[in-house]
Formats: sequence, structure tokens, C-alpha cells
Amino acid sequence: MKDPLNFTVIGAGNGGKSMAAYLALKKKRVTLYNRTFSHIEVIAKRGGIELENPGGLSGFGELAKVTDNMEEALAEAQVVMVVIPSSGHRDVAKAAAPYLKDGQIVLLHPGRTGGVIEFKETLRQQKCKADVIVAEAETLIYACRSEGPSQARILRVKEAVPLAALPATRTTEVLEAIRSVYPQYIDGINVLHTSLNNMGAVFHPTLAILNAGRIESTHGDFEFYIDGVTPSVARVLEVIDRERVTVASALGIRARTAIEWLELAYNSHGENLHEAIHNQTGYYGIKAPGTLQHRYIFEDVPMSLVPIAALGERYGVSVNGINSIIRLGCFINSTNYWSSGRTLNKLGIKKLDVSELTRYVEEGVRED
Repeated sequence: MKDPLNFTVIGAGNGGKSMAAYLALKKKRVTLYNRTFSHIEVIAKRGGIELENPGGLSGFGELAKVTDNMEEALAEAQVVMVVIPSSGHRDVAKAAAPYLKDGQIVLLHPGRTGGVIEFKETLRQQKCKADVIVAEAETLIYACRSEGPSQARILRVKEAVPLAALPATRTTEVLEAIRSVYPQYIDGINVLHTSLNNMGAVFHPTLAILNAGRIESTHGDFEFYIDGVTPSVARVLEVIDRERVTVASALGIRARTAIEWLELAYNSHGENLHEAIHNQTGYYGIKAPGTLQHRYIFEDVPMSLVPIAALGERYGVSVNGINSIIRLGCFINSTNYWSSGRTLNKLGIKKLDVSELTRYVEEGVRED
């Protein structure tokens, strides 16, 4: 599929609104779906979203359709951009399964850890027979914010974002389909690479949890990545990062370190992680979450850290630091992220050894 016209964006949060408006301004026919219509009612009445994008494409993005009906949202879609917290991927897959058609592309922004694997497994469980390409971005391409009920603002666009399909043999088709609107996407090799190069797993939960007292006492009134990343906090981030990279290595993957990722995505450099983060100008001005009931914990712990820890346990890697952050997240939000998260059983890969898992993500062949 080359240069498709019809896009559907699922999700009307910061990223979804920004992406829908941007695609509309790029002259694409865009349908915006959100399961709660009250969240998109103003957009529907106005017929679009006002996008502020300093140094880039700005203006009023007129939408073709705004709906809370999944069948209607997917009816004419060629490319489906899923821009929601990854904790909702399974629900979207269940809701979309009856209406997906041959030839459609579903792209998760981002997949976090195991997003596409979970999505495909859910479609399989729902008996979906459509020949759909499912792919994931390694991270959300934008740093962006919702500025009102029908307004969005893009603060920064990442310079390069890896992307991979399952199986990896179909990644090129996805890249070709979105190249005219998003040339920043590059081949991410396979979904194990995009999943284990998930930097949200490194930054978000650890930063939120280690700044828990400050978040609650100030309601997030400080710069998250600047004031929140002190030298000591950065050293803990380096431990989490090192364990993630080691898990990847056990699967035969040379994952990027957090410092390497900052250079790739933002051209930010530093002698250590503390310095590299503080040299990333796009982080300045981004406030901390106002509460600990935030996706940095309720999404990134179960959907990013839990599957990394599970892979570590399955393939013999010590992940004491990651387990500590998961445990603290469970304590803080009085929940069991170990059971609600992406376990290998939920992903359908619990019994696969390294070679079988690699074959599955590369070729789509799995021994059941």
C-alpha cells in the first residue's frame, strides 16, 4: 500500500488529537474514534482540531468523521493509528476484531513491551481471519499536549523512530504506507527490538516512583525530566536500563542504551545519563504528573516492566532493579501489576524458547 488516503486514529488523548490534526493538515481523510463520545463531542461539533506546532505544520485540521462506533471507524480505513495507553490495546483488539478487513494496517503508537504480540494474540483468540498487518512504533513520535477539548500542541517531533511489524517481513509495507506523512519512521528490525528498546519502561515509572513525595506535595509542579532527574535518580535509571539491555541480549538482541536512544531520537549527548537527559532541550518545560494515579505507573509498570521482567525470568536474567520498581508501583497504587500486566502467558509465548520466539517475530510462524 503506497500513500493511502484514509486514516483512522483511535484515541483522543494528547497523541491521538495531535496525530489526527496533523494527518488532516497533510490532506489525509481522517476519522477519529474514541470509545467515550463525551471526550470528542466538541471536536465533532467543530469538525476538527486546532493544532499548534511551532516550526511545523499548524492550523485547523478538518476531520472527515468523529465517532464512538468501532465499525464505523474502521469501515473505510486503510491505516489505523492506535494512539492510546497500551493498557487498552487488548480491548481495542477485541472491539476491532469483527470489523477488520484484508489489507488494513494497524499501527500501535507505541506498542510498549509486547504490544503487537498481545494485539495479534487477542485477534487470534477472537477468531479474526482478516489479513491485517499489525505493527508498532518504538515510541510516540511526538512530545505533545492537549491544549483544550479540540486543541492540541506538538512540542517536539522525534527525528527517528523505529517501527516493526509482526512478522518482520511486512515492516517495509508499513513504512511505505506512511512515508509521505511520517518519513521519520525507520526499520526497527522486529517487534522484539522495538519492545525491548522501549524507553518509557526505563524513564516513566522509575522517575514517577522516585519522585512520589514531590509529585504528591506539589501536584506535579516541577519539571519532570529536569528537576526530577537528580544524579542519584539517574543512577537508578541506569540500573533499570542495564537490566533491560541484558534481557535483550539473552534474546540475541543488541538493544540501545538510554544514552544511545537520546542521541538517536533527539541528538542529545552526555557523559552519563544525567547529563544526556539535561542536554535534551525538549524536556524543559514538561511538568511532572499531578498524581501517582498516572499512566507512567498504571500503564508502564504492567505493560512495559512486567513483560521485561517476565522475559528475564524465562531466559535466566537477574532483574532485581526492575522487580523493585514493579513492587513499589504495586504498593503505591494498591494493586497487583504482576497479575494484571502482560505476562508471557497472555502474550501466548510462554512455551517458546529463544529460537522459536525469534522465528515467530521474524516469520510469523509459531509452534502451538
